[in-house]
Amino acid sequence: MTSVPLIPTTGSSAIPLIDRFHPDRPLTVHFYRPQAHGPDDPVVIVQHGMLRNGDEYRDFWIPAAEKHRLLIVAPTFSDAQFPEAESYNNGLVMEASGEARKREEWLYGVPARIFAALQASGVTRQARARLFGHSAGGQFAHRLLATQDPSVFSAVIAANPGWYTLPDLQRQFPEGMGGIGLSENELARWLAYPMHIFAGDQDIAEDDPNLPSQPEALAQGRSRYARAHFVYGFAEREAKRLGMVFNWRLIRVEGVGHDGAAMSRAAAAFWFEGTVPPASALVFDDAAQL
Repeated sequence: MTSVPLIPTTGSSAIPLIDRFHPDRPLTVHFYRPQAHGPDDPVVIVQHGMLRNGDEYRDFWIPAAEKHRLLIVAPTFSDAQFPEAESYNNGLVMEASGEARKREEWLYGVPARIFAALQASGVTRQARARLFGHSAGGQFAHRLLATQDPSVFSAVIAANPGWYTLPDLQRQFPEGMGGIGLSENELARWLAYPMHIFAGDQDIAEDDPNLPSQPEALAQGRSRYARAHFVYGFAEREAKRLGMVFNWRLIRVEGVGHDGAAMSRAAAAFWFEGTVPPASALVFDDAAQL
């Protein structure tokens, strides 16, 4: 799957990668590997936002990586190779013609293949990784769960997505799960997965030029915070209507806006310390907003 062995050095590194289903679209994987990290320690895959700044998102996780011996893996999908929302947030699912691509070509399969390459190289013996995505990466993360076998991920956090794919087979993708060959099996699997939606309660701007504003997105609310509550309520009702198990959780992150650094800190503390710290421990001057 890769042009070189996927063996990150200690500290920060960047390794070029060729995914076998996208041989003409090279990407880069940014890593942070603490000196103390061993093959039985956790692996966290981090999905960047719309700025395609995987190196910065990796760096947000370095303090937690050192504290908890985490291998941080940040696949980076450049604008040059994966332009606009369709080629990243929406996972290259649809052709320009409106037809769905073959499922193996959907970009949402890349994180699992990266993890498999790390397993094959002996970097990790972990059976599963954790997945975190913020903003556009939050869109990527929750759509990954809607469309892929989630068994490779022990936990997934989608933080502050601009809008959501709804667990509804009657609505066309990306508004819903329809038109791309998914069935009630995938719907039930997604609703049953313990996905966590992290919503910063100050992510309430309604005039952000980067906030998706198509009618389907506006129908979910005027802000990212409102949309998080909308999708959670929609999913809860849909699961009840269909008699399906519902295991999602909506986590309010107090005092945090559209801040990738702060939400990374919140996710790290939630997973590895069992708490979401107050805003004073999350919001610093190094915050990246997208």
